[in-house]
Amino acid sequence: MSDHPDVLIVGAGIGGLTLALSLHQVGVSCRVFEAAPEVHPLGVGINLLPHGMRELTELGLADKLARHAIETRTLAYYSRYGQPIIKDLRGRYAGYDWPQLSIHRADLHKVLLDAAHERLGADAVRLGHRCVRLDQDASGVAVHFDVSGHGGHVEAAKLAIGCDGIHSAVRRQLFPNEGPPKYSGVNMWRGAVRWPEFLGGDTMLSSGWMTVGKTVIYPIRPGTPETDGKPLINWVAELERPEAVRQDWTGRGRLEDMMPAFAGLKFDFLDITGMIEATEEILEYPMVDRDPLERWSFGRLTLLGDAAHPMYPRGSNGAGQAIVDARFLTGQIKKLGATPEALIAYEAVRNPATAKVVLTNRSDPPDAILREVWQRSGGKPFARIEDVMPTAELEAILERYKKVAGFDRETLRSRPSFV
Repeated sequence: MSDHPDVLIVGAGIGGLTLALSLHQVGVSCRVFEAAPEVHPLGVGINLLPHGMRELTELGLADKLARHAIETRTLAYYSRYGQPIIKDLRGRYAGYDWPQLSIHRADLHKVLLDAAHERLGADAVRLGHRCVRLDQDASGVAVHFDVSGHGGHVEAAKLAIGCDGIHSAVRRQLFPNEGPPKYSGVNMWRGAVRWPEFLGGDTMLSSGWMTVGKTVIYPIRPGTPETDGKPLINWVAELERPEAVRQDWTGRGRLEDMMPAFAGLKFDFLDITGMIEATEEILEYPMVDRDPLERWSFGRLTLLGDAAHPMYPRGSNGAGQAIVDARFLTGQIKKLGATPEALIAYEAVRNPATAKVVLTNRSDPPDAILREVWQRSGGKPFARIEDVMPTAELEAILERYKKVAGFDRETLRSRPSFV
């Protein structure tokens, strides 16, 4: 690797590592810089939908990811009282060429990081480098870092890409007066616990509604003999609250803050309250996003993933959009070189596409099904879902979102590779 790579990537999360692997795949040199001094297994579960899995498959990572994950068969919506609303087949079970995988975020990150070390070299991802400033001129960009315990350090390249998350230092330099992310009015609690499988062991369950307590529950690691066959189950509990908890991905939650909204939730096939109470570590954070930006790119700088378009986690879609960003940007750099023109071409497609997802996640995501059923049933049990809402209307909500997010089956199958 030369002293000055073509591309500097600020942030070693899912988007940044996918970008590094993609650039390497097409022969573009890059380095990744991460503010955290160590890599910790943060977060809990994540879903990789077919549009994200297509890209990771093209990177040769599908088999490694599948070994750590659950291939999701069904997304099942239920009322707060455990009554079935609709089941939506997912991934290959719905006729896609790629699966939907439910996986622990740490397992996904490790697969990406191991691949980066293996393919790009041990020094390609540098930890403990906190971005403090970016400068550029007509020929290149310089990124200034504060290095843990070693003072300042400057790296030069042709392009710099901010992949550093919702609290992005790169975005803050480009938009210094933007202020904090916008609170949705909903707080979330999350956890993962070994628990008996439910609904066949490959179902993602979404139930209730946020005014009274909504849950999303799905397995993310297979059971083993050491766990008595119990898979690792990821759960998310969401509740409307006037004030946001801290915007901190490692914020610790307390059972008493969640209750009584999630007390007494026990379906025929799953004791939700019992599962939550058995969880050793609960995380809490607010559901936040940011308004879409008119532009991401400034000369030789641009943004990617949550740094560009943080969105509510209401379509299992944030990681997928970051992965698609990385692959599409790589395709433009392959075509146009490590140039400002490549960044403009990337933004011209990905900015409007992701803005539409951000706004749809606010108003009409897939879980709008739960809102409609809750409101139309008056929050009461019902004998048959058809008496509350026609099946065709439920299906239309699901299909509409797939088109907005870019993973309706025929579009995904027929479009050429981004890279």
